[in-house]
Parts: sequence; structure tokens; C-alpha cells
Amino acid sequence: MPSSPSLATGPAPASPPRALRDRRADLIVVLVALALAVWVTSGLWRDPNVRTITVNSSDQALFEWLLAFGGHAVTHGENPFFTYLINVPDGVNLAVNTSITVYAVVFAPLTYLIGPPATFLVILTLNLLATALTWYWLLSRHVVRSRLAAGVGGLFIAYSPGMVSHANAHLNWTAGWLVPLLIWRLFALRRPGHWLRDGVILGVLVAVAFSIAAEGLFFAALALGVFVAVWALHPAHRAEARAALPTFVRGLGVTAVVAGVLLSYPLWLHFAGPQRFHGTGFDPVIHSEDIAAFAAFPRRSLAGEVGLGTALAPNPTEENSFFGIPLLVLTVVCFVALWRRADPGRRAVLWALGVVALIFTVLSFGPVAKIDGRRTDLPMPFDVLGQLPVVNAALPARLALVVAPVIGVLLAYTLDQLRAAPPRHRSTELAWSLGFAVALLPLLPTPLLTREREPIPHFITSGTWREYVSPDGVLTPVPLTVDIYPDGQRWQAYALSHRQGEFAIPGGFFLGPGGPDGRGRIGPVPRTLSALMDQAGRTGLVPIVTDGTIREVQSDLRHWRIETVVLADEVHGAKFEVDEAAVRRTATALFGEPQRIDDVWLWRIPPADR
Repeated sequence: MPSSPSLATGPAPASPPRALRDRRADLIVVLVALALAVWVTSGLWRDPNVRTITVNSSDQALFEWLLAFGGHAVTHGENPFFTYLINVPDGVNLAVNTSITVYAVVFAPLTYLIGPPATFLVILTLNLLATALTWYWLLSRHVVRSRLAAGVGGLFIAYSPGMVSHANAHLNWTAGWLVPLLIWRLFALRRPGHWLRDGVILGVLVAVAFSIAAEGLFFAALALGVFVAVWALHPAHRAEARAALPTFVRGLGVTAVVAGVLLSYPLWLHFAGPQRFHGTGFDPVIHSEDIAAFAAFPRRSLAGEVGLGTALAPNPTEENSFFGIPLLVLTVVCFVALWRRADPGRRAVLWALGVVALIFTVLSFGPVAKIDGRRTDLPMPFDVLGQLPVVNAALPARLALVVAPVIGVLLAYTLDQLRAAPPRHRSTELAWSLGFAVALLPLLPTPLLTREREPIPHFITSGTWREYVSPDGVLTPVPLTVDIYPDGQRWQAYALSHRQGEFAIPGGFFLGPGGPDGRGRIGPVPRTLSALMDQAGRTGLVPIVTDGTIREVQSDLRHWRIETVVLADEVHGAKFEVDEAAVRRTATALFGEPQRIDDVWLWRIPPADR
């Protein structure tokens, strides 16, 4: 709870000349933030309907489907939190997935107007821009007086290595604009006489955050809880905290009631609904932060472009720390410099920030420590905490994302102090300038890697599919839809957003039950048909088909109620090239000779086999 300027009251009004300078500074920050957002996503802007993010096209396809399905569900009066359009016949509990319901509803008109891929790109770009601007607003209006300091802090947080990494298709994690709003409204609960209104506002904001980025909300709540507790227990603020406690607790109670009411149904689905699961489908040891990653440089940065990037992350979308040695050194120097000149109140803030950064850094190491790619036998605190409900659904590596805002605030505090009391020696001022340049310039982001993806067949875009699938019937592409073969959900997204009607598909890219020890898994438990098609598409080898194989495949067809099997001329593989010829030969061996309809091969399944 910074006290000067206060998050509750804000800084004093500026004089007219300073107000004009501040408005110019605001405009500059907006333009820089917009330029960086467009720069990072520029590869997609070339043609959002054709291009896809190279390293994470499966997640991009998933979010495009979520936008199309969410808009369709709302406009057609269907349940936006559970669907039977994928994973026939069991359906998917979207409340335990990243359903981005608020985005799907708010942007539904745009999705219908320009399509899911373009809407996805608009939201991704706006996420980055809004994250920079909301952090800048919070810092400049409530934390520091210097617009330059707030601009550097806000821009660093929004375009930190973790944010740029998650810009590889994660609409949930790039919604970092939620965090400064949560901070602002949480600290507003201290205001006497306003606890009811402030509690309602925060409760609505919590519900919105849960519907966009539930895991991010959980991390933000933990970090804010640690910060407030450490700040309140500091001797410099105990009396102030004790006086504000009754109002603060009443406001939190209202927040809990409002958020609980708004989220009652999705929370019930999350913890007690059908197709729920415990934990996650990801290995927490693999998805933990390497200790050396904090000192490494990210791949999508100037340092990465000149060959200083590393492969210490579990995948290119999870470079959650990667600050580089110069920034780590600068952060420590900033902390020490601030501490030496701080009054007791500011030291309480610095102490709380340091504790938050330390706790989340250590927790991000996961169950066991990894150093420079080598797994050790050294157990970490997450090994115990990761067994707790809710915590066991989090990926520990992502806890490192909390550290970037702490660094951004420290940078802003330091620049604010340097501008308020410039160094007496020119050499000291130059040293500070050089330190900031050396630490931050290597981290300037470079555009996300993109490539062309296989087009949606004319068979789908023209609506011809409706002649071969009964209303609400089941169609499947081959290979069957999973994370590495996202075509089924891409086709569905097109049909839903272009008001062609509904068809269901077996499988899909989602988290559901079926993992070991009752945990979740990605996609459905494989069956014979999906395994055979995956083998053919992945290896180019046609499997041996026996009478027993035919009987197992017919059982799968009946289980999924498949009416029509479709093979496009070009199948999108998220991780590798798909051998369409091998898939066609395998399907022919299982279903007989196909029909050529428009630009696809099609097999109709007789009613007796489904």
C-alpha cells in the first residue's frame, strides 16, 4: 500500500504548464505502446485469415474457436460454459478450461463481422496495448510523480519477456490490464464510507478477471495477499493498517458475495460439474522455471535476434522470466539505492515488494530445482504446496510472471527518485542512464514468428457440408481433432461465426478427465480410429488393417455417432507436416473408396455402422 502518493487519493493536481507536459507525455506513451503492440503482432496483421503463430498455432485455433463458440452460444441461447459440439458424446466443461467468456460476448459482433482469426488478432493487440496503458495509468496517477518513470515501468511490464512469450496466442495471459485495475480497486477498499460501493466494483472486476484469466486472477490474488500482509505487519504501518482493517474487511466481504453470486454457476461447474478433473494435464516438473532462465535472454528480443536466446523454457510460449543478467543487476542496484534513501513508509513498500518477488521466484522453480537444463534432486516448496487444491492446477513456471511487475515498479520508483533529486555528479547520472540502457535495450521485443496455415476447405466455407451432415449431426476430419490437428475446431469456428449452423466433432483441443490419478489430460482418451489416423498422418506409414481393426473402428464410429468423415487436401499440423496421402489410404482401407466433393475426400458412414 504505497502511501506517497497514495493509491487511495492520488497525486495532487498539476499546475497548467505541468499539466500540458503531462498530457504530452501521456500521448507519447500511448503512441509507443501502440507501436510496440502492432510491432509484436505485425506478422499476423499481414493477413490474419491466412497466417498463424508458428510456435503455437494450436492455441491460436483454440482461442479462435472459443470466440466463435462463445458468440454463437450467447446469440443462440446456449450454455457458454458447457458444450457437446466437441468431444462427442461426453462434451466439454469449458469452466475448467480457458473459456474467455467475457471476450467472446463483448467481441461477438466483431467476430460475426470479420471472423474469428481477425478478432483474435484484434484482442491480442489490444491486450498488449491495454496492459501498457493501465500500468502506466496506475503508476503515473497513484505511485510516482514522473510520467517518464511511469512510462518506463508500464512499458517494461507490458512488453516484458513473459508477456511477449505469452503473446504467442495466449489471450488469457496477455490480458495483463486486469492486474493494475485489481490493485487499484483493492486498495480503494481502505476508503472509509465507501466499502459497499468499492466492494461491488471489485466483485464485478473479479468476476470479469475469472472469466478471462482464472489462473492469472489466482496468481494476482496470492501476490496481493502477500504484499498486503507484509506491508500491514511492518512497524511503520501497523497503526494505519489496524485503523483501516474494519473497512477493508467489510469491502472484501462485499467483493466475495458479489463475485460469488456472479460466478456461482461456473464455479459449480469448475468444482462439481460434469467432465471436471483434478489438477492439470501438464507435468509440473517440466513446466517449472529453470533457475538459470532468470538470467537468460528471451528468444523474441534484440538479444535473441543476435543469438543470445536460450531454450531453457519448456516451450517458446513459456519464457516467463528471462530478464537477463544486466536487468537483474540493475534491479538489485535500484532496490539498494531506494532502500538507502527511503523513509520507514517507503521501506515497508520495498520490503513487501521484495518478499513477493522472492516467494514467487522460488515457487516458480516447481517441485524440484532445474539449473541450466539439468534437473537436480533438490526439493522446492512447490513440491508441498502443489498438492493443495487449486494450486495443483497451476503451472509453477508461470508464477515467475509476478516478478516482472515488481521489477517494473522498482524501475519506476528509481527513475522517479532520480528525476526528483538528480545526482550531483554528471558521471553518476551517466552511469544510471547507461545501466538502464544496457538492461532494457536487449529485451526490446521482436515480432512473433508467423507462417501461412492450410486454408479451410471450400467444402466448409461454401456450406456444402450441410448436405452431408444431419442437423446437429457428427462430422469428423481425419486425422481426428486434437491439439496437434486443430482443423475440426477451425472448421467449426468458421461455420458458427458465419451462421451456417452446427455440426459436432469427436475429440478436440481441451482439458478434460482421463489423466493419471484422476488428473486432467489434453483431449480425449485415444481410441483405435484416432490412433490409426495419427500414426498415418505423423509417420506416413499406413497401418495394417485386420478384421479385428475394422470391428474396433466400427465401435468407435458408433461411440462417436459419426455420419461423415472428411479429409482435406491440406491438413494443418501444429507441430509437423501431415502426410495426407497416408491418411487417405488408411481411411480407404477402413471405410472404402471415398467421394470427391468440392476440395475434400469424403466417406459417408452407413447408419448400421454408427
